[in-house]
Amino acid sequence: MFQIGKTIVSEDIIEKDFVCNLSACKGACCVEGEAGAPVEAKEVDLLKEVYPTVKPFLRKEGIEAIEAQGTHVENDFGEYETPLVNGAECAYVTFDDRGTALCGIEAAYRAGEIKWKKPISCELYPIRVQEYSQFSAVNYHRWPICDDACSLGKELQTPIYKFVKEALIKKFGEDWYLEIEKTAKNLQR
Repeated sequence: MFQIGKTIVSEDIIEKDFVCNLSACKGACCVEGEAGAPVEAKEVDLLKEVYPTVKPFLRKEGIEAIEAQGTHVENDFGEYETPLVNGAECAYVTFDDRGTALCGIEAAYRAGEIKWKKPISCELYPIRVQEYSQFSAVNYHRWPICDDACSLGKELQTPIYKFVKEALIKKFGEDWYLEIEKTAKNLQR
């Protein structure tokens, strides 16, 4: 672990390789698991705001889940997350003709309909950020469904922090990212 400002960062972010391999995993991270994607408190209003524009990009099942549960749900720990369809996939998931899970929010963004790409937790994945009162913990979330992403990352020699560069800058800022690059260079010596 090392510290950058008010973050404690796992060295795995630098040492482990990762590049999403949608052709292999079919977007399983949006379908598997027991909860929706984490949503930051400041994103709750964004979800409400973009939902009417995103709605035409969603599946019937997703729309029904959102209209029954809301654009977000609160878990037992007081944290926000995306609602699920029948306890399974994220309500914002769509599927292409090959069965690959895609994000309806991101589809609206790519179509130029909204300016917000999707929850930052989704953009940062496989990094998970846990907020504490004095600092944020920045960790690698290892999940067997992403083994193909680890293999592709190793083949392409792309460390996690480089794979999610844009999202890290969005979350923590350019200066923070420059610090992680410096730390990576120092660790490689």
